[in-house]
Amino acid sequence: MSSVLNAALSLRRGDGSRVGAERIALLEALGEAGSIRVAAERTGLSYRGAWDAVQALNNLFDAPLVTTQAGGKQGGAAELTAAGRAVIAAFHRVEAELAEVMDRLDQGLGGAPADDLGRLFWSLGMQTSARNALRGTVTRVTDGTVNAEVSLSVAPGVEIVAIVTRESVAALRLAVGRSAIALIKSSFVVLAKGEGLVTSARNQIKGLVSARSDGAVSTEITLAIAEGKTLTATITRESAEVMDLKVGNPLTALIKAPHVILAVE
Repeated sequence: MSSVLNAALSLRRGDGSRVGAERIALLEALGEAGSIRVAAERTGLSYRGAWDAVQALNNLFDAPLVTTQAGGKQGGAAELTAAGRAVIAAFHRVEAELAEVMDRLDQGLGGAPADDLGRLFWSLGMQTSARNALRGTVTRVTDGTVNAEVSLSVAPGVEIVAIVTRESVAALRLAVGRSAIALIKSSFVVLAKGEGLVTSARNQIKGLVSARSDGAVSTEITLAIAEGKTLTATITRESAEVMDLKVGNPLTALIKAPHVILAVE
């Protein structure tokens, strides 16, 4: 058994694997209840924890697993998509046929089904301190003397550009068509209002405010940037008040290319 396989399973099974199991349980509860708040209660999560988990899952997969609508008596309606149901089915299939899956993974996923079990479960198990983790496909690699510019399509019409070293491009085997994850700290996301902005930030991503959470000093703003895809920024509460940020406001997220970290399976 490979060390990569051991690491992946340790994140999803037993005492050290609660992230994967909890996320699957949350998806199942959402499918049954149609409510984020009810699903959170059933799975022992806080409402905020459940909401964050849904956003993280949607960002990590090519298609959203859950469609949501904030507000309402139950604290937000939720509905599983076909992709969400497929992930649940895949998880339970792996539980039932673990030995067979291990053999397949050891052989480079030879003969794996079309839904690519290895890719599905790498996404479920992934843990990172970065608030934003967006899966995408490399669309362009522009080589330079020391660094390279890598463009990642994370949704139709939404592209994220990262500046990484040439050594990183080679080590991660980054090439057009390669799947990768863009990791972005929420503190690296700058928010701006208005049209026709002229800035040095390589990434200028438009979205609508879908959530605002105020703390004593900081405020967390979540932008809906595409169907099922979100981007979160942490700014000072004073800035949020001065900008008068409310749910539904159009904003532009500014992110410098060197602040985007790329990860691969």
